[in-house]
Amino acid sequence: MSWKDLVCLCIVIIGVVLFLYGSNYYNASIGWSGVYLIIAGLLAETILTVYESIKKKGD
Repeated sequence: MSWKDLVCLCIVIIGVVLFLYGSNYYNASIGWSGVYLIIAGLLAETILTVYESIKKKGD
């Protein structure tokens, strides 16, 4: 696992924790920031995977 994968995984985990915290204490802004972090982490991981596969094909 590369450091980029670990960073994306940590962002998703922080997003899940923030979402659960926000939903438990009825704080919408914290909950939505958690949702956005989850989406950002998954999107970043997808973009990095696609970029690395395109980079390998070019070589």
